[in-house]
Amino acid sequence: MDGERSFLSAKTDYGRGIVPYLVDALQGIGARVSYRSVISQTTTGDQIISELYKLMTMQTRVFVVHMNLNLASLLFTKAKEVGMMSKGYAWIITDGLSNLIGSMSPSVLEAMDGALGVQFYLPESAELDKFTMRWNRRFETDHPNDPPSKVNLFALWGYDVIWAVARAAENIGADNNASVQNPNGSTSLERLKTSTNGPKLLKAISQYKFRGLSGNFDLSDREMQASTFRIINVVGKQWKDIGLWTARNEILLQLNPVLWPGNSTEIPRGWEIPVRGKKLQVGVHSSGYQEFMRNYDIAIGDITIRYNRSFYVDFTLPYTESGVAMVVPVKTSENKNTWIFAKPLSKGLWGGSIALFVGTGFVVWVLEFLGGNEKLGDSHHERLVIMLFFSLFQQKDKVKGLLSRIVLLVWLLFLLVIITSSYTASLASMLTVQQLQPTVTDVHELIKNKEYVGYHRGSYVGGLLEEIGFDSSKIKAYDSPEDFHDALSSGSKNGGISALVHEVPYIKLFLTKHCKEYIMVGPIYKTAGFVYAFPKGSPLLGDISKAILNITGGDTIIQIEKKWTVDENICQNIGATNDSGSLTFDSFRGLFILTGAVSACSLYIGLAIYLIKRRMGLNNQDGGNQQGGDDPEGGQGQEENGQDQAEVMQHDGGEGGRGLEIDDQHGEALRDIESGDEIREMQPNNRTAQPRWVMGSSSPETAEKRSSLKHRGSGSSNHHRAKTMIY
Repeated sequence: MDGERSFLSAKTDYGRGIVPYLVDALQGIGARVSYRSVISQTTTGDQIISELYKLMTMQTRVFVVHMNLNLASLLFTKAKEVGMMSKGYAWIITDGLSNLIGSMSPSVLEAMDGALGVQFYLPESAELDKFTMRWNRRFETDHPNDPPSKVNLFALWGYDVIWAVARAAENIGADNNASVQNPNGSTSLERLKTSTNGPKLLKAISQYKFRGLSGNFDLSDREMQASTFRIINVVGKQWKDIGLWTARNEILLQLNPVLWPGNSTEIPRGWEIPVRGKKLQVGVHSSGYQEFMRNYDIAIGDITIRYNRSFYVDFTLPYTESGVAMVVPVKTSENKNTWIFAKPLSKGLWGGSIALFVGTGFVVWVLEFLGGNEKLGDSHHERLVIMLFFSLFQQKDKVKGLLSRIVLLVWLLFLLVIITSSYTASLASMLTVQQLQPTVTDVHELIKNKEYVGYHRGSYVGGLLEEIGFDSSKIKAYDSPEDFHDALSSGSKNGGISALVHEVPYIKLFLTKHCKEYIMVGPIYKTAGFVYAFPKGSPLLGDISKAILNITGGDTIIQIEKKWTVDENICQNIGATNDSGSLTFDSFRGLFILTGAVSACSLYIGLAIYLIKRRMGLNNQDGGNQQGGDDPEGGQGQEENGQDQAEVMQHDGGEGGRGLEIDDQHGEALRDIESGDEIREMQPNNRTAQPRWVMGSSSPETAEKRSSLKHRGSGSSNHHRAKTMIY
């Protein structure tokens, strides 16, 4: 129940005394007293009904009642008659009535059904129970025809005060020095006696503390000290406790749920738009703002949230996008730049592509080298060219290894193809679409060049421009979109302006007719957008904000914007160019990471395989050398234990010369040597046979230049290496 409260009080000192404290307390919780109704003690029932009807025409539905018992009984009886004790209303009674609620008649309690009240807390005790029993028996004896009456707090306080006075008088003793006075010339009482021990008696009473029927009796501050209160709820002809409250711990104990007027358990929101009340005063914002002060219930229009305005009104959530931007003329770019082909990709993407291009070629070349591919070139230039060709073309006749082909596949298909297609699309767009570039991109450039700028007359933008740094003589105000167009088309040098500074929603409306001539730059200043304004504490604020949030969170606001702002079909080929039109490295970061990871893993696997094979070959060579050195018959360099020997056979090479074939024990050819050289054939032979020379087309000097040929062998399997040298 946020918002406003209405206060109903008696036209007495008792009724007026609570007002300043109540106002301060309500303001402390964000509420306020919007209306105060003062009812005289002599007011009739018809006059109360008239006042209640007046309250019904107001928005507030929360009423605080502070008056004496008789007047409050009449008020609640009439409130039930006019229908103000129904669902949606909330009634709160102060402690003066709550503590006397036991003295009210059942009909009044029934009329108060749903009201809340606050009582001083009375702790239970055996003395209180005994006193209550004696009271009830005495009341039945004295008033046999009346309903039973409960002892209220004030009666218990009176009982305890009598005990305190008696004890204090007993302590200070009797006073024999009494004097006869006629105070204030009063004639209603005859001669009164006053004691000279009066100050002593007062001091003794204030210092006397004891446990009484009402609890701890303490008059140290000359008033009862109460720290715990009961919150009661009137239900039917009775009342129940719903909680205990202390100033220190607030709600100490919650006992029962609240039953509001109309037997409702739903918490009233505290206000309603009255059906029979006054009409809602709506102000439409045109140019001024102060005209809304205290004259309207709501202000609508192009109202922007500003810091200084928040002191006077409350704002709803914004219903439009925010910001202040510039409208400037455009200059057409036909994209005839010589280096237009480089613009589709940013510098970072160009650099990353080149680096990965070279890196991929290097990885493939290394993998082929480790795999024994001899077609990698003899000179540095040949190797460099082949390495670059690996990255551009998938050379099936040159690339032999599986790992090399995997690296090339990822590079060519996943990265190169995607970047190439993106590059082609971006370049085609740049060459075919007409681009519009703003003549001015920075508001500080206008200040530096002392250009004229314009704004909508009556808007706060004029003051904003001065805050930014514009000279007041360089700021011009205009009234309509036609004036904006004329001033912008003329320019600063011809009496117009170089830029129009306006709020973004209005700029979009302006560009619906002039999107080919002007363009928006910015926003240059952030705002919260357009809102509705309400008086401080208005109960309508929350519901209107929820309704706005419901609209802006769906498609409704999008459809409204499409209806009133620029048509995308009209200006679909026109757009402002900027550096962000180039494809950036971040757009392809994932592909670069994937390609780099595949290359790195392939290189690692290739190196591992190469090192393992090399280590195994060295171990085999060491084993063969050790066996050959231990043979006493063969001597150094001659293989034993089933080693195959080589026999040199002569073959006719024909006109083309002769060739060499070196076969292992199965007769399989291992290497072809160039045409014109001698042919050496390795065949199984006896273990002591030695290679012999057979005349061929080449001389022995040429043969001596050939490298030694090694054959696999194993000491454990009786197949050892046979080294055949060409002499």
